[in-house]
Amino acid sequence: MASPAPRPQKRISSEPDRRLITFAEPSRRGLVSPAWSEAGFQVQTPRDVAIQDQHGLLRELDYMVISKSETEVIFKKTYKANTAVQNSKHPEKSNKKLLFWTYDFEFEKKYVLRENGLQITFTIIGARDTPYMLGYHPAFNLVTKNPIVIAEENAITLPQVLAVGNRAFKVIGYEEVILKDKNELRITTEGFGNFMLWTEVPNMICIEPITFYPYAVEQKDLHEGFDFLETGKKEFKVSVSVVN
Repeated sequence: MASPAPRPQKRISSEPDRRLITFAEPSRRGLVSPAWSEAGFQVQTPRDVAIQDQHGLLRELDYMVISKSETEVIFKKTYKANTAVQNSKHPEKSNKKLLFWTYDFEFEKKYVLRENGLQITFTIIGARDTPYMLGYHPAFNLVTKNPIVIAEENAITLPQVLAVGNRAFKVIGYEEVILKDKNELRITTEGFGNFMLWTEVPNMICIEPITFYPYAVEQKDLHEGFDFLETGKKEFKVSVSVVN
């Protein structure tokens, strides 16, 4: 069985990047990464080469509602290996009209509304050893002039994040951050291991859990950053709660 990529040491960095996430939740932003374009929009998998765009193809699939109640809802996406999927970035931001992945998978997203916050559970379901990367891109409204993101002893200011521009401020090796604005929000994750912070405006910030920072390797070697399903199913969680 292929081994998952080792988890990185904790580090905070404003070094810019432009991301490529193979399984990825929708993100409305994004200029195409030159390095990703130079890689031919291709990523090597154990089975074959797949055609992907900067944020993968999961964002292009439709959700089905599986169940819902007053406090809970479950959505699901299903994909059949090598099925061509229309790329919404084409032609303005990509020269690839169609995308495909080389494995079957199902993806579930579950929202649970709790008294003090929201928990989101993502579940990837597929054959044992299915490779994946996963990223989620929630955005948070800002109402004060000096919000701060806290990652343990590190305080990250909005000007630091803004200075990176269209790229992301890396918060590597962390499963929890606190957003200090008018109120304090605690964002806790399970399974991701990293965050990125992004914004281009002073009244919003994206705090984005990710499983891998893709520019830790050359784009032709991106497959070195895959994790693999060990039992045919893997859960990831994001919890957002009010601190005060």
